[in-house]
Amino acid sequence: MHTEEDAAGPEGLVVTEKDGESEQLKAKDAVQYLHCAESLCPETWRCSCLSARSYADFTSEASFEIKKCDTHKLDEAPATQVVMTRDEGLQYYRTMQIMRRMELKADQLYKQKIIRGFCHLYDGQEACAVGIEAAINLSDHLITAYRAHGYTYTRGGTVKEIMAELTGRRGGIAKGKGGSMHMYCKHFYGGNGIVGAQVPLGAGVALACKYQGRNELCVCLYGDGAANQGQIFETYNMAALWKLPVIFICENNRYGMGTSVERAAASTDYFKRGEFIPGLRVDGMDILCVREATRFAADHCRSGKGPILMELQTYRYHGHSMSDPGVSYRTREEIQEVRSKSDPISLLKDRMLSNNMASEIDVEVRKEIEDASLFATTDPEPPLEELCNHIYHNNPTIEVRGTNPWSKLKSLS
Repeated sequence: MHTEEDAAGPEGLVVTEKDGESEQLKAKDAVQYLHCAESLCPETWRCSCLSARSYADFTSEASFEIKKCDTHKLDEAPATQVVMTRDEGLQYYRTMQIMRRMELKADQLYKQKIIRGFCHLYDGQEACAVGIEAAINLSDHLITAYRAHGYTYTRGGTVKEIMAELTGRRGGIAKGKGGSMHMYCKHFYGGNGIVGAQVPLGAGVALACKYQGRNELCVCLYGDGAANQGQIFETYNMAALWKLPVIFICENNRYGMGTSVERAAASTDYFKRGEFIPGLRVDGMDILCVREATRFAADHCRSGKGPILMELQTYRYHGHSMSDPGVSYRTREEIQEVRSKSDPISLLKDRMLSNNMASEIDVEVRKEIEDASLFATTDPEPPLEELCNHIYHNNPTIEVRGTNPWSKLKSLS
């Protein structure tokens, strides 16, 4: 199968193999080569995010001025002059587009009653997840609340596994038994349905990192609606006392369910809520702002200084969940204004186009989403015999009582 990498070399020049050696194609031959690749594999070619110009025509990296973060109890702040390479920009853009289209497909399937139950969508907040992941390692740890589809993808889950989990199928990332709010993969601990409950768990993961002497950290996310929970303040205290390597991140999308932050919190300076913990307030709609702030926070944690708190000012386009139309407590005009002025995907696209980092940047990801949707609607549901599997890890088979004393099921690890 041909891919974009077949037509483009790592240095941004079109290359081909001849006599075991790579030779650069001349610019006048590049277009002909690209047309050949298109004819060989038109489906893949439609996924291309570049025109038939030679990669050498594009800027390989560019500097950008980003918004300054507000700080709390910090002598330094994240950089405001940052560099992004072309490859980084294309990767960020593709990931955000996949997340956006995946959520829009979930919206469609929910309205068709193929997805049931709770479903909280992440569209509008993509820069938060992608920016955080760009600044930490896959060996680091992450835990979040119930708006978890995007993080499941950035942590290593596939679109197929996520969509199949939403429809309760056997091929889902939690074998069809977790649904929208309970998805997991390596170093990703969900997806938690109880408001604020993931925050103490995240501190526990950070404690394990420190106890075992690993140079790892835990990113612990929660929303503005959870920010007034008592257990969060208890966790701040423990994390500060023990200098745990944890980044507490409040994704402030301005509404806790249907209540605006101004009506719910005496102070909306969430980045100062740690009091004795340093804090940053970040433009959560700008992926570069999120990336640089998270890098700063990660360096803080890895240097042994203990926890740090970040507030990402972001916005969700959908309602709180699929049962919430999202326009009874805010106007359609407000939503449209954010879309037109602050959309994270459009912001990145404009930056790349205006700095000659690409000429066509509308990545075609529809086929990947449609394939995942087809899988999610045709894969079989898990059989009843698998209902109780995986209660314990690496444990002998045990019997589990069903809904009545004479109904017996087995649990396999």
